[in-house]
Amino acid sequence: MDLDTRLKVLEELYRIYDEFAGTLDVACRKHCATCCTDKVVVTTLEGYRMISGLEDDLRSQFFETLHQGLSPTRFKPRLTTNRLAELCMKDEDLPEDEMDSDGGACAFLVDDACPLYANRPFACRCMLSTTDCNKTGYAEMDAFVVTVNNVFLQYIEHIDAGGCSGNLTDVLIVLASEENRQLYRENQLACPAFSLVANQSIPALMIPPNHREKIEPILKAIQGIRVN
Repeated sequence: MDLDTRLKVLEELYRIYDEFAGTLDVACRKHCATCCTDKVVVTTLEGYRMISGLEDDLRSQFFETLHQGLSPTRFKPRLTTNRLAELCMKDEDLPEDEMDSDGGACAFLVDDACPLYANRPFACRCMLSTTDCNKTGYAEMDAFVVTVNNVFLQYIEHIDAGGCSGNLTDVLIVLASEENRQLYRENQLACPAFSLVANQSIPALMIPPNHREKIEPILKAIQGIRVN
């Protein structure tokens, strides 16, 4: 699957998810930015989409903001979602990810709003809390929504199986280089060299038995994606 096709599939995945999210009763509103932290994990496909969606005159400002907001406490994942699924299938021990619970805010926030909202990655789209995080300090998510989120994360990684995953800032800094973007387009980007983790195909979908019937329409929509 070439890059243009993968980007089209990603757009369809976003569209299907946004339709699902639109049916939910959530507390999330504009300027509610408690969950907008430096812990966001994205794929290189999503990072490439974000950069490609910027106007040329905004790119330099974008990359400057990126470097200025680089947090030493940012979360760096050791496993991708599909790797986690694979280890669970094999009943193997899972390595513990190191995460600073304090962390920091997303570097791109302006007045507690996201100027990149239209191009936000899935990890931002799927933070759908049923309660006001400003009051509780954390998001509360329905168990079925968590299952749906995991399935979309698996599919997004699956279509970017030749790419990498990592902290939003790390992925974007790597892709800020035209040379690295070309390497990515050629499926030649070496993930470990940039402290990123390699994506992989879906070994099995992480769907609890009690959610399998309810999620079936969403799976049919995903599996029915066709792009020209």
